[in-house]
Amino acid sequence: MSQKSMTSTRPSIFSLIKQALRGGEHDYTKGSIRQAIVLLAIPMILELSLESVFAVVDMFFVGKLGSHAIQTVGLTESVITILYTIAIGLSTGATAMVARRIGEKNPEGAAHAGAQAIILGAAVTILVSIAGVVFAKDILRIMKAAPDVIEEGVVFTRIMLGGSLVIILLFLINGIFRGAGDAAIAMRSLWIASGINIFLCPMLINGYGPFPELGLKGAAIATTIGRGIGVLYQCYHLFGKKGVIKIRAWHFKWDFPVMKTLVEISWPAVFQFFMASGSWIILARLVAETGGTEASAGYQIAIRNVGFFILPAWGLSNAAATLVGQNLGAKQPDRAEKSAILTLEYNAIFMTGVMLFFLLLASPVIGIFTKDEEVHRYGTLALQTIGSGYIFYGIGMVMIQALNGAGDTKLPTWINFIGFWLFQIPLAYLLAKVFHLGPMGAFISIPVAETAIAVAAYIIFKKGKWKEVKI
Repeated sequence: MSQKSMTSTRPSIFSLIKQALRGGEHDYTKGSIRQAIVLLAIPMILELSLESVFAVVDMFFVGKLGSHAIQTVGLTESVITILYTIAIGLSTGATAMVARRIGEKNPEGAAHAGAQAIILGAAVTILVSIAGVVFAKDILRIMKAAPDVIEEGVVFTRIMLGGSLVIILLFLINGIFRGAGDAAIAMRSLWIASGINIFLCPMLINGYGPFPELGLKGAAIATTIGRGIGVLYQCYHLFGKKGVIKIRAWHFKWDFPVMKTLVEISWPAVFQFFMASGSWIILARLVAETGGTEASAGYQIAIRNVGFFILPAWGLSNAAATLVGQNLGAKQPDRAEKSAILTLEYNAIFMTGVMLFFLLLASPVIGIFTKDEEVHRYGTLALQTIGSGYIFYGIGMVMIQALNGAGDTKLPTWINFIGFWLFQIPLAYLLAKVFHLGPMGAFISIPVAETAIAVAAYIIFKKGKWKEVKI
């Protein structure tokens, strides 16, 4: 075949983008790996970009209510990261199992695994929701919020934690779609959820038109409604007649062997992400303790912006998880490894650009969210310091997700335990309190620990034991 004819049969980048956004069935175990990454990564990046918009939009409108409101949202979100941890852990197990079944050309088994994951997620959510509503005030107190902040913000915390079901299902069901390779539906569910949140947030906070002025309470209601409608959209496709995954009523019949495998994959993943999110909670508490309300508010604004760019990179990492899982299911471990390494290269390039952006433009970025001079100063310091390690965040995320996609969730859990709890947290306290760096000590500990985690994950991935995992 001539070079010209080969070129003519290769899809253009624009047709690939169009296909990625449209979604549908595609065999990711054959053909070009680069095209497979593009088809998966574009909707996954856009999906999690929209999830990060949730956080930034809330902080933008809440920021107008003052530093107390900013701290309430920030501290509540720090605790809600535990919910995200449960949701991401369960979705990791669902993605790995669904991807493996799809790679084996067993869509019925994939649908059954997805249904069992939903049962597990719903059961866990009931306990979390009750605890969140009952102990909302105590949670803010434990996070070192001032008494007036607690009184003003407890209703926000109750609504957000009481709406745990929509948070967990949004993540979990999207994990099912990602494992099946149908990332476009996951993307559109976040578009819908974020769009509704963006519309309702200013309306309910400030009381525009027919809406009452609810302040901080309005932000919580807007976010919960937006996510809830996103879940309804997911269910419409999950139980519909089209698509790779078609869940039916009989798939919800309790299946102990499948549930046991799902739990075995998911519980280390839950702890894995708890190690990371728990460390962020402790750092948020340390910043509030050593720097007060202004430092805490500045740090929370910075973290929201960090998350805005972390989540798209996480979307690219999720593409690696799907490719690894499906190719292992198709008994192509070498293709699985090549897919992960190529995804790593793309993520490193993207994160290098973000790192430069934060180092050069941190001050004007923070200025969008606050006019308070002290809050702005702390936020800029936090964003520049944390942003300096972005390239390593990107490398670590792909390696960790590739291992998770293979079903090897235990090794990443150990990496996170050692990296965050035995290294990052002690380092943060040492710098903040012993060396009297205050909040800056907590800021510095983040890129240092993340770099160490990325190096460890890369070394373990290259050893290749994940290729032998059976699920």
